[in-house]
Amino acid sequence: MSQYHIKSLEEYFQVYRKSIRDPETFWEEIAEENFIWRKRWDKVLDWNFSNAEATWFQGAQLNITENCIDRHLPTRGNKTALIFEPNNPEEKTQHITYKQLHQRVCQFANVLKEKGIKRGDRVCIYLPMIPELAISILACARIGAIHNVVFAGFSATALQTRINDCECKMVITSDGSFRGNKTIDLKGIVDEALKNAPCVETVLVVQRTHSKIEMNEGRDFWLQPLLDSAYKDCAIEVMDAEDPLFILYTSGSTGMPKGMMHTTAGYMVYCAYTFKNVFQYREEDVYWCTADIGWITGHSYILYGPLVNGATTVLFEGVPNYPDWGRFWQIVEKHKVNQFYTAPTAIRALAKENLSFVEKYNLSSLKVLGTVGEPINEEAWHWYDDIIGKGNTPIGDTWRQTETGGIMISPIPFVTPTIPTFATLPFPGIQPCLMDEKGEEINGNPANGRLCVKFPWPSMARTIWGNHQRYKDTYFSTFENKYFTGDGALRDNTGYYRITGRVDDVIIVSGHNLGTAPIEDAINEHPAVAESAIVGFPHDVKGNALYGYVILKETGESRNHDNLRKEINQLITEKIGPIAKLDKIQFTSGLPKTRSGKIMRRILRKIAHKETSNLGDTSTLLNPEVVQEIIENAL
Repeated sequence: MSQYHIKSLEEYFQVYRKSIRDPETFWEEIAEENFIWRKRWDKVLDWNFSNAEATWFQGAQLNITENCIDRHLPTRGNKTALIFEPNNPEEKTQHITYKQLHQRVCQFANVLKEKGIKRGDRVCIYLPMIPELAISILACARIGAIHNVVFAGFSATALQTRINDCECKMVITSDGSFRGNKTIDLKGIVDEALKNAPCVETVLVVQRTHSKIEMNEGRDFWLQPLLDSAYKDCAIEVMDAEDPLFILYTSGSTGMPKGMMHTTAGYMVYCAYTFKNVFQYREEDVYWCTADIGWITGHSYILYGPLVNGATTVLFEGVPNYPDWGRFWQIVEKHKVNQFYTAPTAIRALAKENLSFVEKYNLSSLKVLGTVGEPINEEAWHWYDDIIGKGNTPIGDTWRQTETGGIMISPIPFVTPTIPTFATLPFPGIQPCLMDEKGEEINGNPANGRLCVKFPWPSMARTIWGNHQRYKDTYFSTFENKYFTGDGALRDNTGYYRITGRVDDVIIVSGHNLGTAPIEDAINEHPAVAESAIVGFPHDVKGNALYGYVILKETGESRNHDNLRKEINQLITEKIGPIAKLDKIQFTSGLPKTRSGKIMRRILRKIAHKETSNLGDTSTLLNPEVVQEIIENAL
């Protein structure tokens, strides 16, 4: 029985039971049979959750790009690895074969080496969704440099924080980016970020928009001339299994973003295995994930997972509504896409538009649909199923996190019967559990609690860069010997899981995890603001939007409130990025607080949700009278 490609429900249960009964043998067989190793491991797994430690395939040596590219050259050299679909449909699509990808990655790797980048150095990549983004990531991995991709929608302040936290030696960016009918000045954002980032020695600039930009002599270099003169072959750097592959930052509920550090071997094995099964990928398929590579979904399921499997993966620069709301479906028809993976936010936005945007395109190539980023609501699930899948294309509602590296709970198409809004069953090797507030595991079904994982899996993050104590405190201290996801979940009578959302002060907006603390810090920098509190509220398209309660320093503040709202959102855009802007800002004279000074966000959430009939006992608040004022002025 090949356990690498699961094809029936009976086989899933056989494989799952084996993976739980004897995890080390299970993962050893997967690793041994499906990848190229320069040296075999001495030990499959060593772990201690009380110290937040896990190592996989200890002693093994490999290079992930050899598994992504080199090993495919004899049999798939002329197969398309990447299809680049530009923002503007009038611009020519690029088909990059495995052979061409190999040459371009080698040339880029040689440029990095020539500019002084060596094994273990951190390289920040701040690029739009263009081929150079994928190629620069692979070039870093080829020479053992650690890539830190920052989503090119983040502000200069957010970029600077991420560069300085892991002391990046180089930044790779472009003159600008296209997003729908807008052109964004990426190089200007980088210049602003580097005003206080002394660790950066070199900036490589891709020419994309041909905008006029400033080049800092001695620091900034146009990339193309360097590539043109670079040697077309580059030997791999042989890496240890637990050597860092990349750092990817995720919002914390408090303070600094967390630099999740992923290592090489376990991440590769798990991403490849999940990709093959969650999308039921076959040799000639064309696969498309619409995410940005700046997020973990893009790392694992646009780049590494597909390429290790020798897949053809689509890289889309644009947005779903440019030049019109039919763009996704035009691309599906054009490239005969077989697996389509997108976010519930996109589905809800598409579902609001006229059906003619879908109906003019032939979507018969689609075999598998997927959703990612947040739990999908039932209405969006049915639209996706009926209108895009025509009722006969299975939908994988996948759950994963930046911290988990790969998909943890998901149906396997044509294998797992699906129920709308349920992520269904754990992937082989994953041992989820639900915990109650007393710290006890909830046995039996149905159940509702906090979602934890009680055994390590290969692609789990190993630490928070430079702060292992924070990693331990955040994920391993809430429940003894368990990884705590920060999510709530319920389990139905059949054992299916449904993710119910965050239980901490992180709000998922359009699939992006946004910590409330950094947003509140940004708002509080406004000279007119004394204090603020952020909660989420339901939004038809985004899933959740942000509602801000703001106390002004002078209650009789005579300034125009609409202007203040604009200034606050501008401040958030500058400090974090436009993804964190508030949809509603309510000015108030106070916030409901306990006698110890803690803001009662539960009450603020209920008001934002327009659920004011049952706020619970407010008599113990320090200032119960403020609750009525907030209700009366709610937006």
